[in-house]
Amino acid sequence: MIYTVTFNPAIDYIVRLDSFAAGKINRVNYEQVLGGGKGINVSIVLGNLGHKSVAMGFLAGFTGEEIKRQLDGFKAGHDFVHLDEGFSRINVKVKADVETEINGQGPKISEEKRDELFKKLESLGEGDTLILSGSIPNTLPDDMYEQTLSRLQGKGIRVVVDAEKGLLLKVLKFNPWLIKPNNHELGDMFGVKLETDEQIVEYAKKLQEKGAQNVLISMAGDGAILLTAEGKHYKSPAPKGKLVNSVGAGDSMVAGFVAGYMESDGDYEKAFHMGLATGSASAFSENLATRPEVEALLKTIE
Repeated sequence: MIYTVTFNPAIDYIVRLDSFAAGKINRVNYEQVLGGGKGINVSIVLGNLGHKSVAMGFLAGFTGEEIKRQLDGFKAGHDFVHLDEGFSRINVKVKADVETEINGQGPKISEEKRDELFKKLESLGEGDTLILSGSIPNTLPDDMYEQTLSRLQGKGIRVVVDAEKGLLLKVLKFNPWLIKPNNHELGDMFGVKLETDEQIVEYAKKLQEKGAQNVLISMAGDGAILLTAEGKHYKSPAPKGKLVNSVGAGDSMVAGFVAGYMESDGDYEKAFHMGLATGSASAFSENLATRPEVEALLKTIE
C-alpha cells in the first residue's frame, strides 16, 4: 500500500483576478476551493491514476472535514489523527498580474497526538511505500522527519521524501528510496548556482553519496533528470503545453513516478517518463492531473 503523510494539511482557496491592488477592494473572476498540502496532492493524483493510497497526518475543525470529504470524492483513502482544537489551515492563493500566497499557520499539535500518528505509521511494513512531503508546522519539532524515519528503519518500506533542503539533507542518512528536489533547491543545498545538466548530475550524485538511492530533479519547463540507484541517469525535456497552474506539479511528478514504477514492475525509465508526464499534466490544467491527460502527454515523451 502507498501512504502519504502531510504534517500540515490545508484548504487552498484559489482566486484569479485581472489585476490586484493592495489596500483596495478586488473582485475575482474565478475561485476554487481545494484540499491541499503536498501529501494530499500526491494522494489525489494517485487516485486519479488508479492507485489506492492512504493519506495521513493531522486534521482539525471544519476545514479538516472538508479535506476528508474531498479525498473521498477522489476515492483516496485516509487515516488522519484528529485534533481537538483549532482548524486545519487555509491558504489563499491570489493569481493576477503577479502571484501572491497567504498561508495559514495551522492548529496546535500535542505530543500525545504526535505519538498517535507514530503508532499508526508503525503498522507499515515490507513492500509498503511511504511518501513524506511538505513543511512542518511550528507546533511540531523540526526533526519530525527524522523521528518518523528512525522508527521505521529496517522494515523494508520504500520511502520517498519531497521537502525543503534542511529537512531533506537531514534524512539522507536513512537512505530514502527517492528524493525530489528541483534544480534550484539542489544548488541551494551546496551553495552553488547550477547552470548545466552536467552540473546538476554532478551534485545529484553528491546526494546519492550522502545516502539517497534515486534522485529525481525537476526543472520546470526544462524537464527533469533522474539518477537511479543502478548508476544510470535519464534526461528528458518537458512536454509542450501552456502553463496554467504550477501548484501541485511537483507533487504530481512524485505520484506519477511511484505509479509508473509500480505499473512497470520497477522500470526506472518508464517511472521517470510517467512522473514527467504527470507533473506536466497538472501544470497545464486548473486541476490536478487525470489519467487521460497523463497518457496523452506520455505519448509525446516516448
